[in-house]
Amino acid sequence: MTAGALKERVSFAVRNEQDDGYGNTVAGWIEQFQDAAEYINLRGGEAVIAARLENRHLQVIRVRSHTATRRITADWRVTDTRTNVEYAIRDVTASTDNKWIDLLCERGVVP
Repeated sequence: MTAGALKERVSFAVRNEQDDGYGNTVAGWIEQFQDAAEYINLRGGEAVIAARLENRHLQVIRVRSHTATRRITADWRVTDTRTNVEYAIRDVTASTDNKWIDLLCERGVVP
């Protein structure tokens, strides 16, 4: 894969819980960074078809491996900066040559 395939722009956010001053905890998202990405749509497969029947969409979002992207965990959220579509991260997998990180993401669920 070449860097020219990274045509999308995504932002990564981590959940943050803060006290609202009245003794309640308020959860929110804090953006950590933005990066170029490639979308890889999954086709076929039992899990993919079952997810589509429930109005969920599974896909892989690929980013370059660097200091910031290596911190990503399944607790984070990905947002497409052009369309504002949010994805919950289900799995994080680094390539064997450590150049890329593949994020198995799901749209249509609460991250």
